Amino acid sequence: MKKIFIIGGMGAGKSTARRALVDQGLPVIDLDQVGHDVLTWDVVKDDLIGAFGLSILDPNGSVDRPALARKAFASPAMTRKLNRIMMPRIEDAYTREIEELEAKGTKAVVVEYSVFKNRAMSLAYSADVVIAVLAPIDLRIQRAVAAGWDEKDVRRRIAQQITDAERIEQADVVFNNDGTPDELRSKVLAWWEDYSKGL
Repeated sequence: MKKIFIIGGMGAGKSTARRALVDQGLPVIDLDQVGHDVLTWDVVKDDLIGAFGLSILDPNGSVDRPALARKAFASPAMTRKLNRIMMPRIEDAYTREIEELEAKGTKAVVVEYSVFKNRAMSLAYSADVVIAVLAPIDLRIQRAVAAGWDEKDVRRRIAQQITDAERIEQADVVFNNDGTPDELRSKVLAWWEDYSKGL
């Protein structure tokens, strides 16, 4: 089964690229969503409370993601602490999903990976193709704010992500998304039409 990873900074257009492929019938694993699901595991919740305190919980006792983000992204050391708790669990959940899809005889899967750092030391070590979706930072900030994010939060998150130059270095395919969503979609579909001939 071919694993097609989509990477890119916040607001770059990863979701648009992912939707284009999903519309062609490909299943998707959104690692952000996997991370959200993992937050509901009791063992993870206990570890996070131990690391960041009770203030990360909402009134119902669930992990409040914005509250957790404020603490976990306050410094590189705090982010590392979060990753040590979350990444092994996310990897477990991801591996289970991959095994289920392979057992069904699925030919290819799209994996959206927003916290990608490099191929060697991440879930992307198993990628058959890494697609980088790029866009100018000002445009990315504008898109994220339009989607409801706080501008300061967006800038802080972007600052902690790898650069587009680093993404280009790691990617097999690069799409520049400085136009409309339809333009990006067309580029992705043209690539898929060519790539899928070999499946």
